[in-house]
Amino acid sequence: MNVLPGSQPSALTPIDEALSFLLASVAPCCEAEVVALLCASGRILSHSITAPLSVPPMANSAMDGYALRAADSVDPERDLAVSQRIAAGQVGARLEAGTAARIFTGAPMPAGADAVVMQENCERRGEGIRVNKAVLPNENVRPIGADIKAGSTVFAQGRRLRPQDIGALASLGLTEVSVTRKLRVALMTTGDELQRPGSALLPGQIYDSNFATLTALLTGLHVDIVDCGRVGDTLAATRDALLDAAGRADCVITTGGVSVGEEDHVRAAIEQLGTIDLWKLAVKPGKPFAFGKITSEGESCQFFGLPGNPVSAFVTFALVVRPALLALQGATTASPHSFPVRSGFSRDKGGPRQEYLRAVLEHGPEGLVATPLKNQSSGIALSLSRSDGLLIVPPSVGVTQGEILQFIPFSELGA
Repeated sequence: MNVLPGSQPSALTPIDEALSFLLASVAPCCEAEVVALLCASGRILSHSITAPLSVPPMANSAMDGYALRAADSVDPERDLAVSQRIAAGQVGARLEAGTAARIFTGAPMPAGADAVVMQENCERRGEGIRVNKAVLPNENVRPIGADIKAGSTVFAQGRRLRPQDIGALASLGLTEVSVTRKLRVALMTTGDELQRPGSALLPGQIYDSNFATLTALLTGLHVDIVDCGRVGDTLAATRDALLDAAGRADCVITTGGVSVGEEDHVRAAIEQLGTIDLWKLAVKPGKPFAFGKITSEGESCQFFGLPGNPVSAFVTFALVVRPALLALQGATTASPHSFPVRSGFSRDKGGPRQEYLRAVLEHGPEGLVATPLKNQSSGIALSLSRSDGLLIVPPSVGVTQGEILQFIPFSELGA
């Protein structure tokens, strides 16, 4: 692992090694808070959840039809008297042998019945029915605990709750859950050329899109964002801003200033305030990247330094910072998933860095095909909006049209 490349300034860390190092370096937040269940989607469970009851809590009908004893459905010439009608939310009387109960989906099975005949397989005969297709015991019946059994672990500690999880917990009667507290993430951009939208541009300035993009991505992670604004291109201003940010947050994210130019001061400032543990990634786009710690009043604060180009900032955040932030929140699964697609292009051997090409997905005769956008410049932010995800091209290889490559959809990156 290329841990602080101070002695090897030209070394590049492969993305998988960098991510493994980051995940091993961050200590999950142990503080918990209780939140309303309806506000818990996207939050990380601080404790495992054990089912307080079974779902369903009683055996019930899986469809509209007639509840009966399976043994009474065997004789096609026998008429069964319909003794009662049971709708969902009602409890029927005990069913006598040789009778049936009109029953509807979700209604509790009456005592004495062990199966349900679909209404399509029954013939009404006066006040009774005749079964045209016999059923087996437990057929068309949802048993107690078919979905969730009382006492079972429903979700383990560290799970990031999804909307469907909220519904599952509501089925248990829960109204609140214990989750890890929100991280406080300080976000700042560097560069005298940047201006926030809403202000007039001065000569030589551009609007700051990185802050907006990262704010949107961080919002999806349910963190509290500390807006540290734009920092001027001086070492003193950068150092002071970083120290102030570290005292107000659990981690600090910057964009720009992590390369080796005369106006790039972030790395030098971090080295004065703490340590740089990782610098420069073997990825394209996104080589300028820094990870380390800022020490403020005896406390250490995680630091992530992203490149200044919009696409590079997005890619490095999505691939390494986002998983690290999820791990900081206690999530047990943090890395994005990819799936195989066919390449929609060909090219000669590439460079030594693993590439993440913005690509569009289409359905082809042999499955999904990913075709990269023509302009892969790291400064073309709109290319992220016009693509469906990132097509991974390993380092130092050529690509043949139709060969299998891995693709990460933006949905896996919170985008």
